[in-house]
Amino acid sequence: MASEKEVETVIVGNYEEMESEGKTGDIKSKLLSFLWHGGSVYDAWFSCASNQVAQVLLTLPYSFSQLGMLSGTLFQLFYGLLGCWTAYLISALYVEYRTRKEREKFNFRNHVIQWFEVLDGLLGKHWRNVGLAFNCTFLLFGSVIQLIACASNIYYINDNLDKRTWTYIFGACCATTVFIPSFHNYRIWSFLGLLMTTYTAWYLTVASLTHGQVEGVKHSGPTKLVLYFTGATNILYTFGGHAVTVEIMHAMWKPQKFKSIYLLASVYVLTLTLPSAAAVYWAFGDMLLDHSNAFSLLPRSPFRDMAVILMLIHQFITFGFACTPLYLVWEKAIGIHECRSLCKRALARLPVVIPIWFLAIVFPFFGPINSTVGSLLVSFTVYIIPALAHIFTFKSPAARQNAVEQPPKLVGRWAGAYTINVFVVVWVVVVGFGFGGWASMVNFVHQIDTFGFFTKCYQCPSPTSVHPPPLNATAPSPLPH
Repeated sequence: MASEKEVETVIVGNYEEMESEGKTGDIKSKLLSFLWHGGSVYDAWFSCASNQVAQVLLTLPYSFSQLGMLSGTLFQLFYGLLGCWTAYLISALYVEYRTRKEREKFNFRNHVIQWFEVLDGLLGKHWRNVGLAFNCTFLLFGSVIQLIACASNIYYINDNLDKRTWTYIFGACCATTVFIPSFHNYRIWSFLGLLMTTYTAWYLTVASLTHGQVEGVKHSGPTKLVLYFTGATNILYTFGGHAVTVEIMHAMWKPQKFKSIYLLASVYVLTLTLPSAAAVYWAFGDMLLDHSNAFSLLPRSPFRDMAVILMLIHQFITFGFACTPLYLVWEKAIGIHECRSLCKRALARLPVVIPIWFLAIVFPFFGPINSTVGSLLVSFTVYIIPALAHIFTFKSPAARQNAVEQPPKLVGRWAGAYTINVFVVVWVVVVGFGFGGWASMVNFVHQIDTFGFFTKCYQCPSPTSVHPPPLNATAPSPLPH
């Protein structure tokens, strides 16, 4: 017990964010600190909940139409628990890595720890390379999808410009995230983002119940195997938003508390996703198979326009969440990560935004990209790799005995943790990567055949085609969170 307390003191006491120097006691500095410098458990909770629940609110009803009400509800609960477990694994590995480095007198004062560095320190360069490849690719396409989703949403309240033009505009807006140094500085944004998604979730719920069921509504899901596994994979992706876990933990003053914070954040997210998805599916049923965005079925009103605007602002925040780890990797690659000048670092980060901007224009069909990223990248990045890394890090009796974070008694200590890890790997490989990858690739290839690259306005209604494309092949998958 004494050694554990000593470890906690080392981790917490030596943490000092690079922007914290030079504080004074005047009102201006205190206000700036209140809005800008966040490392408390509340900041971490806002970051986790805000990052996890974003745009997926608008597309979970579509997943319910693929899965049916019962399967949709059960998959949300199941993958919510699965996500909490793998987030716990990542947090345990982070604390283990940081403790070992602190004992070696390594100073993280101007250095943000990232997931690939944890893998490198605990398991070697091969694990580092695999983790870096999966994590960066996932976050890259996650940022791409945010830009495409911005254009899709704004089109519902202003169709004077096509979606490609809106992508240009929002790409320029999102590029301003280069000025946010790290997750330590997302305090006010995380708080506002969660308020925005909370409003949107309850707007969807109340508006659907007030609207009532459409005439002749049908709830026939699940009907096809492809649609079923596409919906299941999308929910797997919904609760896979902890690819930035290490960066959020590093921004905390007491990172040991992250595991309980993430659990509470997931519980809150379920209070938003379950009622809204169930209410919209109850009201519109199978119509959602042709309308992946719930905004498209609800009548236009000031409340709906407000929800659209709030989600657009939130997507700017989510873009920053996904892109900040990429900025940090790029800084380390070119050797300016420990530079004290915010302007120099922001200027150096701009090249990261350019390929994201370009890919958002090349692949405007965000649905199939989202589904493919979920099955091929998220499954490995936040489920399979953390579970395997935990197994191999603590495979020896000495490593288990000296571990900083012992598995909870509730799961059966090390034997229970090993069993759960093996289950996670097998389940995600078979259901998420296997069946989910098959279903998403079928849809993705069909999108390319139907629309091609660089399409100007993906799935926009045209005078010559008032009916949507064939249901089973072109209905897009849920947007990212």
